[in-house]
Amino acid sequence: MAKPTDLNASLDERSRDIFRLIVEGYLDEGEPLGSRTLSKMLPVSLSPASVRNVMSDLEALGLIYSPHVSAGRLPTEQGLRFFVDAFMDTGEVDENERKLIESQVKRDNDSPSLDKLLTDASQMLSGLSRGAGLVLTSKREGVLKHIEFIRLEEGKALAVLVWGNGDVENRVVDIPAGTTTAQLSEAANYLNHHARDKSLGDAKRVIEERREALKTEVDTVSADLIERGLAFWSGSEAGQPAQLIVRGRSNLIERAQDQEQIDRLKLLFDELERKDEIIRMLDLTESGSGVRIFIGSENRLFSLSGSSLVVAPYRDANRHVVGAIGIIGPTRLNYARIVPVVDYTAQLIGKLIEKS
Repeated sequence: MAKPTDLNASLDERSRDIFRLIVEGYLDEGEPLGSRTLSKMLPVSLSPASVRNVMSDLEALGLIYSPHVSAGRLPTEQGLRFFVDAFMDTGEVDENERKLIESQVKRDNDSPSLDKLLTDASQMLSGLSRGAGLVLTSKREGVLKHIEFIRLEEGKALAVLVWGNGDVENRVVDIPAGTTTAQLSEAANYLNHHARDKSLGDAKRVIEERREALKTEVDTVSADLIERGLAFWSGSEAGQPAQLIVRGRSNLIERAQDQEQIDRLKLLFDELERKDEIIRMLDLTESGSGVRIFIGSENRLFSLSGSSLVVAPYRDANRHVVGAIGIIGPTRLNYARIVPVVDYTAQLIGKLIEKS
């Protein structure tokens, strides 16, 4: 498909008017528009026959299609992308929605947890859009206050990480076969002594600098657990989300038109839980400062379900991308309204994180 700027330049005024009316009609009502209806809606007089000629040209460009014989026209996914890139005016979040967002997404003495803040934001976006609200959190950049290891079973332990802001995170870690409770305690005590009030990255660097001393100061198994644990937490997960929050799945199910679409949505939810594709989409948000829109088959994750994602990154006090927030919905989203809502919410979350 041609670039939006090139394609827009190749359309005359009446072609743009007809295309815009078809897309806006679809986004508002979800129904195809026919030539007779369109001829009455145009700002200039144009016969239904002339409208059909224009529609035929737009169809040849891949911007619209006929859902069945003798029907009106609907935008294709390529047409929606073209509309979003070339025609859509997003504007600002209106005052009422701004107040609603701020009242539901807040961080105070009653709800200090970052997880609570992000869950509230996801739930709020779900309610505003009648879609699913999505929040993706990347690895934490906070400071550690306490680490504890709890033996679960042979080869597995629960690492309890307490962060400086009061959040508590549990992670299951692999441990060498035969690791004793005393060795787990020794590793935890060593980390609490040398990693307290440091980020995971800083703690890893301190331990690496003390590598020779580590071998003489603690048991070999404990030393291995310390090094591998910090490498896993601060290295292998770098840039990858630690948590995915999705609220409002039922909204998408309720808007599905048939059982086949419901089954496709369930596959989408399964894919989301695996996170791989959504992680790559988060990487894409880092390349820009604002909202990204993924429509249907433009992304493998949404190709089967025919869904769209409107997503924006949120940043910490150092302007590093630490997560993303967005809305999953059908391709028939009110993009002009949703885009500024997502953008404003992402900025608000960033400001709240900076203050924490």
